[in-house]
Amino acid sequence: MSEMSSQTTTSMRLPFLGRYAVNPAGLIWFIALILVALPIFWLGLQSLGAAWITPEYSHGPLIPLISLYLFLRELRQSPPIDRTAKVNRVPGIIVMMLALALGIFGNLVKIPDIVTYALIIWTGGVVLTGFGWDRGKKHQLPVLHLIFMLPLPQFVYWKLTIVLQLISSELGVWFIQLAGVPVFLEGNVIDLGVYKLQVAEACSGLRYLFPILSFSYLFAILYRGPFWHKAVMFAMAAPLTVFMNSFRIGVIGVLVNSYGISHAEGFLHFFEGWVIFGACIGMLFLMAVLLQRLTPSPLGLRDTIDLDTDGLGHEAAGFLSVGTSRGVMVGTLMSAAITAAFVFTPAPERVLPDRDNFALFPRNVGDWRSYTIPLEPEIAGVLGATDYINAVFTKGGNTDTYVNFFAAYYDKQTEGSGIHSPEVCLPVGGWEVFSIDPTPVSFPDTVYGTFNVNRAVIEKGLSRQLVYYWFEQRGARMTNDYLAKIDVVYDSLTIGRTDGAMVRFVTPILTNESEADADARMQGFMADLLPRLPRYIPE
Repeated sequence: MSEMSSQTTTSMRLPFLGRYAVNPAGLIWFIALILVALPIFWLGLQSLGAAWITPEYSHGPLIPLISLYLFLRELRQSPPIDRTAKVNRVPGIIVMMLALALGIFGNLVKIPDIVTYALIIWTGGVVLTGFGWDRGKKHQLPVLHLIFMLPLPQFVYWKLTIVLQLISSELGVWFIQLAGVPVFLEGNVIDLGVYKLQVAEACSGLRYLFPILSFSYLFAILYRGPFWHKAVMFAMAAPLTVFMNSFRIGVIGVLVNSYGISHAEGFLHFFEGWVIFGACIGMLFLMAVLLQRLTPSPLGLRDTIDLDTDGLGHEAAGFLSVGTSRGVMVGTLMSAAITAAFVFTPAPERVLPDRDNFALFPRNVGDWRSYTIPLEPEIAGVLGATDYINAVFTKGGNTDTYVNFFAAYYDKQTEGSGIHSPEVCLPVGGWEVFSIDPTPVSFPDTVYGTFNVNRAVIEKGLSRQLVYYWFEQRGARMTNDYLAKIDVVYDSLTIGRTDGAMVRFVTPILTNESEADADARMQGFMADLLPRLPRYIPE
């Protein structure tokens, strides 16, 4: 009798999972719901696999497992419900259909990030459909945790990287100075005199930030203290990570100054990273202890974190007895119809315009003569361009008044690669942006006419340079990289093109000349070069 009562109670608490006895029909419908949606989300799953093998997102495979653990905990703690009550599954079906539509849109524009976001929304819709609205909305925290497995969009990633690089560089230098070591900072280059350390994108702290944010989210859920305690611990995760990563950079700087450059490379660099990661986790636990002491709780410190795993195996076994709900069946059939339309409807034709390779770009432009400088393999890999040119032009043998012409062309800007703003790259060489503003330039004798460029003045020590750059996008010239991304999406749907380029010109501002002189030299050179550019960056 007691065994039957236990089974009945469990069944009452698990309306979606049903009885523990295997329910073939329900299991088949549930598997079918997943399989019919798989073609739509396949592009996103491929991008996740590619991202998870990088250091920044290597924690990704653990996130679904942690989300499953949180989900099973919630099932175990859920109170009994009345199975005779009417369950509203319509909102869940609507959410699933909207997610599938978003996934199809991501496939059409070939942006995997959109597909992965749609996958998480679809997962939330499945939970709402299976449990019904009233119950399902209470199980969205594990679904929300899946966000931590997603890579950031590339343009957001690079913007965040440069901000964290600069912060880490400033704080790292502060730590080195506290140790009494003379140091000078140029952009993100730490000058120790004999040695120079570059705080590259790998040292920005992103590879610690994402897993620690995920851990702090998990920690906040398992924490049994007041809600404001949880909010404080989650909010402190990001600044704590940046601070400790800066401390790591400071330690490397002190070791390099004392024992040589080998202490910035190899195993010690890797080991210091893991030490900092563990220290961040330890400090989160210490913060929980301090919060408990500041606001005493009836729970002891040992009971503050809920790590009880009893019964989770039984909850997991319940997936074999998933119920045959009408909502799941309707959702499966509607998903199958949408997926069939997606699979059998021809995709928009992709147009790749004819162009000449930059290797054929003329070495002489008017009275200007040039030589090319290939990028280092690591930089070229980060750039990810289909083709690029990096040429230095001089006139009349005067090497002081050169103009550097750089262009990076991408035949596809939506499939994991895309334009990087020069604002990301400038600090790598120690340059700092003094001013940057959109500025109109005019070349009436070319197809470009009058358009805006980003005009920047950059400085490093006593050296100054003038920079023009813009994003050449299928006949349009844009100065905002976010608008350029939106324009790529629009053109992908309307004309089937996602090609584009970033164009940059740089010239020095000499001590005996004004910015206006440098502007005149730059625009005079551009007037000679721009008529030749459409052969290499199609309109």
